[in-house]
Amino acid sequence: MPDLVANPRAVREIEHLWIPLADGTRLAARMWLPEDAHDDPVPAILEYIPYRKRDGTRARDESLHLPIAEAGYAVLRVDLRGTGDSEGVCHDEYLPQEQQDGFDVIAWIAAQPWCDGKVGMIGKSWGGFNGLQIAAMRPPALKAVVSVGSTDDRYATDVHYYGGALTKDNLDWSAYMFALGGMPPDPELVGQAWRPMWLERLEAIRPLVIPWLEHQRRDDYWRQGSVCEDFGKIEAACFLVNGWGDNYSEAITRMLGGLTCPRKGLIGPWAHIYPHDGRPGPTIGFLQECLRWWDHWLKGIDTGIMDEPMLRAWMCDSRPPRTDYASLPGRWVAEATWPSPRIAWQELFLNPGRLEAGAGPETPLPVCSMQTTGLTQGELGRYGEGGEWPGDQREDDGASLVFVTEPLAERIEIMGAPLVELILSSDRPVAQVAVRLNDVAPDGASTRVHHGVLNLTRRNGMDRTDPLEPGRPCRVTVEIDDIAHSFAPGHRIALSLSSTNWPLLWPSPEVVTLTVHAGTSRLRLPVRPPDPADADLPLYGPPVGGRTGSVIVLREAPFNTRDIRRDAYTGETVVRLPRDEGAHVIDAIAMENEADGEVFHRIVEGDPTSAQQWSTFMMSRRRGDWKVVSHTSQRLTCTAEAFRLEATIAVEENGVRIFERTWDRTIPRDGI
Repeated sequence: MPDLVANPRAVREIEHLWIPLADGTRLAARMWLPEDAHDDPVPAILEYIPYRKRDGTRARDESLHLPIAEAGYAVLRVDLRGTGDSEGVCHDEYLPQEQQDGFDVIAWIAAQPWCDGKVGMIGKSWGGFNGLQIAAMRPPALKAVVSVGSTDDRYATDVHYYGGALTKDNLDWSAYMFALGGMPPDPELVGQAWRPMWLERLEAIRPLVIPWLEHQRRDDYWRQGSVCEDFGKIEAACFLVNGWGDNYSEAITRMLGGLTCPRKGLIGPWAHIYPHDGRPGPTIGFLQECLRWWDHWLKGIDTGIMDEPMLRAWMCDSRPPRTDYASLPGRWVAEATWPSPRIAWQELFLNPGRLEAGAGPETPLPVCSMQTTGLTQGELGRYGEGGEWPGDQREDDGASLVFVTEPLAERIEIMGAPLVELILSSDRPVAQVAVRLNDVAPDGASTRVHHGVLNLTRRNGMDRTDPLEPGRPCRVTVEIDDIAHSFAPGHRIALSLSSTNWPLLWPSPEVVTLTVHAGTSRLRLPVRPPDPADADLPLYGPPVGGRTGSVIVLREAPFNTRDIRRDAYTGETVVRLPRDEGAHVIDAIAMENEADGEVFHRIVEGDPTSAQQWSTFMMSRRRGDWKVVSHTSQRLTCTAEAFRLEATIAVEENGVRIFERTWDRTIPRDGI
């Protein structure tokens, strides 16, 4: 890859340094520092995440941070309290303690002789979250944030709940973090303290899914750390970035509309990946855009970035349905402000089998979906791996209500969040409705454009549980996630409704029949008119990245995809998702890493309480004759009234089991 700047500054890498906190805890950092920074202080950039700087994100950190340092910035990659090589204990994600630590780290950085007093933050996912959360605390030195793949609302847009319904990723993500939490700090860096630090972590460890399941509504647990509670607290400039292939992308449009600080949005075709590594493509020169952002806000250089439109997005073209894409067809478009006054709403009424401009007579249409409806939906969050994207929707449509337009006479482009306004009733007090907006080609192939879901007990607010009165109609609005999509002439727009969406969502406690009132229900599309200025948008540069150290592959990570097995006799369906990361040696630190795991989802047709999810993970670190291994397992089952979580962690040092603990928790269902 080419260099980020024409004349890179000489940079000194500091493998490990301690950052002291007020309570005596020390956080571990890796830093890239321009050689002359002590004589000519520079702004600093902080990334602050739990994924082990030493042996976890090492190669990615080098590729991301070294070029920025060569452009004249001190860049620090810091492990959160209780993770990687940092001291202390990490009890949960996004806690006030984490945010306060980040606030204090920024103050420490700004006071160093090599820093000119100005600090920025960058991060994807966890680091994108806490960049916004710390910005809301207004550290005096923090001037600008680059937040990638994050959210303003921890309940509405994360891996835990979706439309008030429980997602499969709630347990899946907890299982991964459970295994990662069993790994110790590196003895080469922390010395003899490594073992007491490790044992302290193990004594405090618990499956993170426990509090996530204990808070099934949007209560104070989720409001804490959700910056949408008071957008006005954020004053630092925010560059908000994501891809349509990631479930967090819808948060960008909310933040552009809600924040009052200087802000820009960029939404590409990518999954949950930095845009210079993005898949599906096209990739872009993302680090160049970051540098323009930092130079403007931290160095006072007029890079022109604030003269450009507020939101730039990839307008996806119609395409065949596939579970994996190397690249998405489309083009870049832009809006000067968001929400854009240019967007016009187009209404289509749900008449029996049809989407039409006029309302037909009110017609009740029942739908009782199979428990396995949703198998073609792919993943809620995607990481650029095989099998993650939705397949052809015709299979799921067979157990759904489907409404379609006539073939389009001309292209229709949408940008924003489509709304589905339904009048419906349920024969059970706890139910959910899943909606899918599809692009149907002339040959019948159906590509999912995007989706939305509503747990109907949350219809009056995500912070409350209101059971349905069976048979009584109610009016609800289901928001489909934001998207920019172009429906080609000759294609048809389709809307599908189902009462299940498995395994993406945990099923309702009973088999549900929904009755949708056609004729009075409607779809509202945010139609974007053509803008000739799109053709004049500046082109992004090519991807750039820093030099990374040598990695010796011992065992290739296999192509991870989904395996679906159905038993025609018992009605059982099992989905297996491998999570094998292979094994490799990081040459620079002589550390061997290995990670392997798998996640299973099971259900029996006709019995929603048969739903199960279980996972196993193994992680290990080895150097010479020193080896540590963490084995974890989790299983979630249910009755109509409660969830049951069973979990185990077992940790070995040099073949000897030194720690083991099990959990068996019953947690009541709360409108789920």
